[in-house]
Amino acid sequence: MAEDRSVGGGRSEAGRVGYAAGGFDLFHVGHLNILKHAKSQCDYLIAGVVSDEMLLLTKGVLPVVPLAERLQIVHHISFVDEAIAEVLEDKMQTWAQLKFDVFFKGDDWRDTPRGRHLEREFAAVGVEVVYFPYTVSTSSTSLRRALDALSEVPREARA
Repeated sequence: MAEDRSVGGGRSEAGRVGYAAGGFDLFHVGHLNILKHAKSQCDYLIAGVVSDEMLLLTKGVLPVVPLAERLQIVHHISFVDEAIAEVLEDKMQTWAQLKFDVFFKGDDWRDTPRGRHLEREFAAVGVEVVYFPYTVSTSSTSLRRALDALSEVPREARA
């Protein structure tokens, strides 16, 4: 699915490879900012679009936008060199397949048991973990809540 948009022939010649995973459901400016900031800190950016099944397993919700469409959206963001479906819960298994040098994550993971565990595992294989600020003003969760609220309002009241 992913088109190789890197200069010089692909990931093998890319230099510093970054990996940013996310649900990217109801794509919004927070998602765009994460990808933009991630690309500014690597030469080749892989975006892992979390599968529907993994979102259900890890967050307890199915996405509004199906995986195939989310992959297409993320693939066409200019900061992204490659978009893949993330189907593994274990980030070390993902690293074993992709061999990235830096892992980008929202700062809601910073100083949490899961975040510290991830940092230790990645440090053992030489991967840097970089945290980005969470976009408080916009999130897929808040957009989903707004959509749910709208669906509860009778159609004639919305006109």
